[in-house]
Amino acid sequence: MNPDSSDQRPTIQPNDTARMTEPVVLNHVNKIYRLDSVDVPALVDVNVLIRPDRFTVLSGPSGSGKTTLLNLIGCIDRPDNGEIIVAGQPVQHMSDDALSDFRARHIGFIFQNFNLLPVLSAYENVEYPLIMAGMPIAERRQRVESLLKAVGLLDRAQNRPSQLSGGQRQRVAIARALVRKPRLVLADEPTANLDSKTGTMIIGLMRKMQKNFHASFIFSSHDPMVLAEADDAIFIQDGRVVSIKRNDDVATPAR
Repeated sequence: MNPDSSDQRPTIQPNDTARMTEPVVLNHVNKIYRLDSVDVPALVDVNVLIRPDRFTVLSGPSGSGKTTLLNLIGCIDRPDNGEIIVAGQPVQHMSDDALSDFRARHIGFIFQNFNLLPVLSAYENVEYPLIMAGMPIAERRQRVESLLKAVGLLDRAQNRPSQLSGGQRQRVAIARALVRKPRLVLADEPTANLDSKTGTMIIGLMRKMQKNFHASFIFSSHDPMVLAEADDAIFIQDGRVVSIKRNDDVATPAR
């Protein structure tokens, strides 16, 4: 079997997953970074509603603010002012400990550079978040094997990242992001370090996983093939949301 072309469907049933029924909402969000003595606006009065159970892309040129916006939605960073609601909860005033717990329970991350632990096997990388959550070993085994099968890598479970291709490492990262059944999965430029063929395959896999697991996927990307798969596309320029295109309407200016 070629792990990069498997079309196996997950054995975890969609009804067993945490479905995200609430939208992500940002109201009058601003973020400024200070470089030496200069204030650099990264996001300016962002108002946007990101629909649940969708494949949403934040798109814009380098430096537009899309990664900053993704980090705020993922509770990795905080806004200077404004309101951010994720999974029905305002998160901008949560303590650091509360945010850490919130991320672990509700959000999965797929990183551009995979961020796999090099000394762990594919199986152990996917299992690690479940160990941290205190899940019993039998339940961990069932869930990890189900996810590795879903991404077509069950036969590579004992391989370390250095023994996997870029596409296979990204598949492990996808399985790890989904293993705690998050409501929301975030990915920053998920195809940036992949060739076009592998990138197309990875986007197709993530699209399938989004539908099967009923999770909300939000990406930052300016890759045309990622945009082509989007249900919704939010276009950002100079820190402002300039337009939003839903799959059921035409592009409209941001309010």
